[in-house]
Amino acid sequence: MLESSTMTNTTIDLLLTRRSVLAKKLGEPRPNHNELQSILRAALRVPDHGKAEPWNIQILEKKAQKALGDFCADLFHMERPDSNSMHVELERERPQRSPLLLIITMRPNEKKLAKVPKDEQLLSTGAMCQNILIATQSLGYNAQWVTGWPAYHSKVIGFLGHDDKTLIAGFIHIGTAIEAPNERPRPNSDEIISEFHPES
Repeated sequence: MLESSTMTNTTIDLLLTRRSVLAKKLGEPRPNHNELQSILRAALRVPDHGKAEPWNIQILEKKAQKALGDFCADLFHMERPDSNSMHVELERERPQRSPLLLIITMRPNEKKLAKVPKDEQLLSTGAMCQNILIATQSLGYNAQWVTGWPAYHSKVIGFLGHDDKTLIAGFIHIGTAIEAPNERPRPNSDEIISEFHPES
């Protein structure tokens, strides 16, 4: 019982102190191969109504990050020809900010839609992203889950090898915090949590 209690307290402590770190403030070291495999296994342990399995995880090392950054920069400049070079370079650099990048996508399992609506499949994908954040921090690393315009652009989705039914749930940057993140104000639980009392 003591061991179980200790494990539970450790989990609660981790959840109560979880903190995102800006991608631009993530450096080496990053998870090694075995640690990354543990993170990915944890990612798959999510609620998944009807075993829809609508999610996909892509691992982008630095070469792939650069290719994505170049594509996004060119696309941004093509669609916004009046944009200045500094902004274009910002878009090029954005996917390359951390040692490791994971892209989480969701393609609805159409065979399951009658039982598992698209919204439920998307929620499962969001849970996968959260599992990655928690697993990463549990191993002593840091992460940030972001989206931005590339997550919603069909040409970026196509560049990553997906069809037009696929949604990007997030880009998750992983590494080690260069500096400790500042705590930020958290929601007031009294304004969010309540008990439901049905009328007599």
